[in-house]
Amino acid sequence: MTEADQAGDRLDRSRPSLATVLREWGRIGCIGFGGPPTHIRLLRELCVDRKRWIGAVEFEDAIAACNLLPGPASTQLSIFCAWRVRGRIGAVVGGTAFIVPGLIVILALAALFLGNPPRWVLAAGAGAGSAVAAVAVHAAAGLLPASWHHAHGADRGRMLRWAAYLIAGILATATIGPWVVLVLLACGGVELTARAGRDTRPTATLPVAMPLATGAISVGVLTSVAWVAFKVGALSYGGGFVIIPLMQADAVNRYHWMTSGQFLNAVALGQITPGPVVQTVAVVGYAAAGLTGGLLASAVAFGPSFAFILLGAQRFDQLRANTKARAFLDGAGPAAIGAIAGSAITLARALTEPWQYILLGGAAIALFALRRGVVPTLLAAAAAGIILTSAGLPLLH
Repeated sequence: MTEADQAGDRLDRSRPSLATVLREWGRIGCIGFGGPPTHIRLLRELCVDRKRWIGAVEFEDAIAACNLLPGPASTQLSIFCAWRVRGRIGAVVGGTAFIVPGLIVILALAALFLGNPPRWVLAAGAGAGSAVAAVAVHAAAGLLPASWHHAHGADRGRMLRWAAYLIAGILATATIGPWVVLVLLACGGVELTARAGRDTRPTATLPVAMPLATGAISVGVLTSVAWVAFKVGALSYGGGFVIIPLMQADAVNRYHWMTSGQFLNAVALGQITPGPVVQTVAVVGYAAAGLTGGLLASAVAFGPSFAFILLGAQRFDQLRANTKARAFLDGAGPAAIGAIAGSAITLARALTEPWQYILLGGAAIALFALRRGVVPTLLAAAAAGIILTSAGLPLLH
């Protein structure tokens, strides 16, 4: 525990104005390139180090609690921090300010890429899209150590189940596409059942009950967009990239809103724009129903995150202490990591030109051997796509 946490009087107990919340959370939403690690660092710098609104230990506990919930954890953390310093109104204002800048940028780029773009824009998209499969593997690899460390050292059965959940996620994404959601839930249920006799504390039902409360997909494009977005927001365990297998089969194969190449562009846009990676769903919504679809998809995808915090933030300590909630995530989490890794297979299948596979290999070297960041790697791939197609290599629309 830090000295600031031990001496509560060193924390700033005043409530910042809503204008301050709007400004500070909006600033993070504008400069938050790089995904969850960047968002967490910026929120910590603001709330713990600079303003001292939240103690360091409480902030770390909030990270752990958000990771127990389905949905984009860094977005939920931003909403929680705003709730902590300014109540429910602050949570709505801060969370919205965090999300909107990236949403505006990604919808503008979606209009460019999905309209009638010039050839160089298509080439940039094809180049960046070539690297996306490597980015997916990179995202999964980044999540593996912590997940394995949590399972390692437990009984042999638990470690074997961890491996089985991981493999199930990979296979499900590569084969059954849109049904990967059921595999995530099933793995969580299996782990919950496996530990059922070891804990008598009440079950935290929020992560499980919310997904199961939905009905069948209704008719209508907007309803379909809302359903896809809901799956993204309520079932994405393990990090933002797990949205890829949740969306790809629906957007490309089931509803035919996008081509495989356009979906690759959408994933790349979600990586290079500020704010949460889950914004990718707005591109899918835009492809399905224009600006209305993009806004609807974003609102539905982030709705569960606001609901979890507004309704449950006061119970975060109970959630972290509840072993059954932990058990569910211990099953769904490795399966989600497997789904992220498995998405690389389907993303690579969407490539159509030999030069794209060369860029994919180059991206893998940049990310794993040279340890370059995701955003620079995608931008370099986009530039390479422009150069290669300008030199005469084919570009398929």
